[in-house]
Amino acid sequence: MLAPYLVMLLTALKPEAELRITPPRLLPMDWRPDNFWTVLRDPDFQSWLRVSLMVAVVSTALVIVAAVPAAYHTARHRFPGRSAFLFLVLVSQMFAPTALVVGLYREFFELGLINTYAALILVNAAFNLAFAIWILRAFFASIPREIEEAGGVDGCGAAGTLFRIILPVARPGIVTATIFAFIAAWNEYIVALTLMTDAEMRPLTVGITSYVTAYVQHWDLLFAASTIAIVPVVVLFALIEPYLLSGLTAGSVK
Repeated sequence: MLAPYLVMLLTALKPEAELRITPPRLLPMDWRPDNFWTVLRDPDFQSWLRVSLMVAVVSTALVIVAAVPAAYHTARHRFPGRSAFLFLVLVSQMFAPTALVVGLYREFFELGLINTYAALILVNAAFNLAFAIWILRAFFASIPREIEEAGGVDGCGAAGTLFRIILPVARPGIVTATIFAFIAAWNEYIVALTLMTDAEMRPLTVGITSYVTAYVQHWDLLFAASTIAIVPVVVLFALIEPYLLSGLTAGSVK
């Protein structure tokens, strides 16, 4: 599992001339850690990084804001169309973004949203919302109703019970949904490649491909940029790892 990341890191530490040596070497003969500094100083890379962070953070926030009330209501209440709603949420996960990209482009073209951040944010939020609802619904369903009843006895209304009792208890599930929504938005490529035509407005996943084109091949910079691109996700995982296990196993045992 770690081998591709090791190759990526070692390639990022090679000078460009070594990448043309045949047969290729795993370890660099001349170590070039300044490749990372070259990428970090690149104004284009800085722009791509800002776009990715903005799109991932805003779309993840939209997912959580929409998924929490939807998951809580479906977990605690039975209403007409509840099963159909949950089935629709599940079915929406069966469609790959690649299969929808032509329709999405046409829709955003008609709305005048091609080459806008709003398009990327809305698409990423829509694609990740169903998964977040399923994760959070399982977690809310596993929380005993007696906790809510105790809050009602102490004077909490419906909103107070949700924000002061249920959400703190459901923190592991919310963190799990957040990390998966963030990673999915951070790694998204196909829709961003289709909707963002301005090179300066592209996210990191699309922008770094410009290091290797038909006319320019900077493999060392591409691998350095790719290594830097995984750092935010690794750091995020390290920070929230204690919450992941309980969030992923929520609702698995009655």
